[in-house]
Amino acid sequence: MLFDRPLYRQQVLWIAALTGILVFVLWNIPALDFLLYPFRLFVTFVHEVGHSLMAEFTGGRGIEFTVFGNGTGIATTAGGNRLLILPAGYLGAAFFGASLFYLVNTVPIPRKLSLALGTVMILIALFMRATGMALVIGVLTGLALVFLSLRGSVGLNMLVLNLLAVLTGLNAVLDLLFVIQNSSAALGTVRNDAAAMAELTPGIPAVIWALIWALIAVFMLGSAVWYSVLRPLRQGELV
Repeated sequence: MLFDRPLYRQQVLWIAALTGILVFVLWNIPALDFLLYPFRLFVTFVHEVGHSLMAEFTGGRGIEFTVFGNGTGIATTAGGNRLLILPAGYLGAAFFGASLFYLVNTVPIPRKLSLALGTVMILIALFMRATGMALVIGVLTGLALVFLSLRGSVGLNMLVLNLLAVLTGLNAVLDLLFVIQNSSAALGTVRNDAAAMAELTPGIPAVIWALIWALIAVFMLGSAVWYSVLRPLRQGELV
């Protein structure tokens, strides 16, 4: 298998390291914020898809979802289990990021991963009632990933997918930390998933739910990094 070749294993390590450097640079140079804006919209798209999918999985249905220009979004659902639907936004984004990072760095088929992800994005946007900017984001991102899979090198596919994974996962955690750090959001004056969850669970405030979700998200991301990169590196499999 391609993944068993030492050259590919070294490529995994170097591209994972390059991803970390790029994310650090993008987040610490304000002049580059415009480069993060498309990723912010993508994260929100994944977040709202998480709500819609969980509604479907728990016996309800996703009515529609959209993304706004300021990076926020909303998913309208009917029925289903709200105790599972509400956390599915943040945790769905974290799970997406962790799963994608693990797959990119363990399965030696990055082009096929790009093709599969792009196709799924387009299908979700077209058939899960994405509206407005969400529809545009889903279709354009999907087409870009399909094009990348067909014309981009293996290394470029790995880098782009890693960036999507890391930025989606970390943004899910940062969004939860924002909820935790802002008492007004915790008290429900700012509408968010944690505040809505608190309404369903008297005695458990929004900040507690946000903290629980953040810990779960960090665990998922940490596990993905450990099992795909750090443990193989420690065992000498990537050098």
